[in-house]
Amino acid sequence: MKIRKIAISLGWIFCTALTSLAQDDVPDQFAADAEIEAVKSAPADVEVQPAVTDQMIEERLENILRATEWFLRPQVEVNEGVAFISGEAETDEHRKWAGDLARNTQDVVAVVNKLQVTPKSIWDFTPAWIEIQRMGREAVQATPLLLLGLLLFGLTWVFATMSMRIAFALFENRLPSPLLRHVISRAIAIPVFLFGIYLILRISGLTQIAMTVLGGTGLIGIVIGIAFRDIAENFLASILISIQRPFSLGDLIQVGGHEGVVQRVTTRGTLLMTLDGNHVQIPNATIYKNVIKNFTANPKRRFDFLVGIDYLDSASKAQDVIQQMLEDHEAILDDPEPMVLVEELGTSTVNLRVYAWIDGSQYSAAKVRSSVIRLTKRAISDAGLTMPDEAREVIFPNGIPVTMIDDQRRTRHPHEQESSTSVPAAEPETVQNESEGGFSSEIEEIEKQAQESSPPDKGANLLDTAEQE
Repeated sequence: MKIRKIAISLGWIFCTALTSLAQDDVPDQFAADAEIEAVKSAPADVEVQPAVTDQMIEERLENILRATEWFLRPQVEVNEGVAFISGEAETDEHRKWAGDLARNTQDVVAVVNKLQVTPKSIWDFTPAWIEIQRMGREAVQATPLLLLGLLLFGLTWVFATMSMRIAFALFENRLPSPLLRHVISRAIAIPVFLFGIYLILRISGLTQIAMTVLGGTGLIGIVIGIAFRDIAENFLASILISIQRPFSLGDLIQVGGHEGVVQRVTTRGTLLMTLDGNHVQIPNATIYKNVIKNFTANPKRRFDFLVGIDYLDSASKAQDVIQQMLEDHEAILDDPEPMVLVEELGTSTVNLRVYAWIDGSQYSAAKVRSSVIRLTKRAISDAGLTMPDEAREVIFPNGIPVTMIDDQRRTRHPHEQESSTSVPAAEPETVQNESEGGFSSEIEEIEKQAQESSPPDKGANLLDTAEQE
């Protein structure tokens, strides 16, 4: 009885074990009919059916390769789970995709990919045509954004123009320089325009380009500032000159070693016409950084010169004689009054410095000075004063032969004796002479020549515009 129970128990245990083993040997069944969506993503697992054969794997893989139409004469051979793929593929990506497909197929243990990439002809324009088609599709898709961008660009242009005009109107009465008003109005309009361009690029989906525009604006400004430093310096100097106006058109100035009449001031430089009738164009940066001597700002001009008299003559008498001559001269101003001062005691003369003032807008300083020097010489001679030459000491170490005066006079030609005893010719009493050509200023003649000449710079005259306003 006990043996029977033991036998029944062992049989139940044996049946239970067989049942569990049978359940473990039953494989799971899955369907593998997913569609291929992209070239680069092959199926992760291709199942045929449980206990597939090599022939079934061949048929399944060949059918998939032919269905894609990416391969020419595709063939698949499977031997003991090793798949051999041959034929031609259009691209390397297709070839790799076929290998991944076979590798992920159920019961395939290895893949030998013998696919050859079909060489393209040099006359094959298919890639170019495909690219053109793609660009055409993108252009059609971008048409709405393009139209919106054009609309926004037009609005940006309108807003920038309006802001520039409003700024120009606001500063019209506050800033005397029209150039400065234009610069400020454009400085306000440019940020408005750049902000509009930024919005257009952002709306069009070109965010990276929009950020590049914002970042590149400052970089471009630095590059332009370095490359055009001298031009920018002249431009800023022209703005400062047009604001401060240290001189006006027609003024006689001296700057940087050049003296002339101001003809025009442009954004590049200042044009002068020298008293020789030549055009001189000086960069505005040089004008602004150098000392400017304006002879026209104050019409009264002073000149001076030095005259020496003999030690035996009276210095006070010489001063009175020259002072009277200055007071009688028609071109010399009484206020400020002329002066005759003793400056120094020279080696052989007492030197007097003569100071006199004229109206530079009416008279030429060079002509009046010539007349005064000439009349000073005549006044000194008429007063019995002398103007000796400077004393010189000459040493003859070896001696020099001497001839007695009486003997020399007896042998001299008669007309030489007359010339030795002749008296110097007296100066004419006229204040002006023909050589000096009157005392009128040369400015009028220079302006006349400037009107007849062709200026080298055709730019807008900043001073002329400012003075007209």
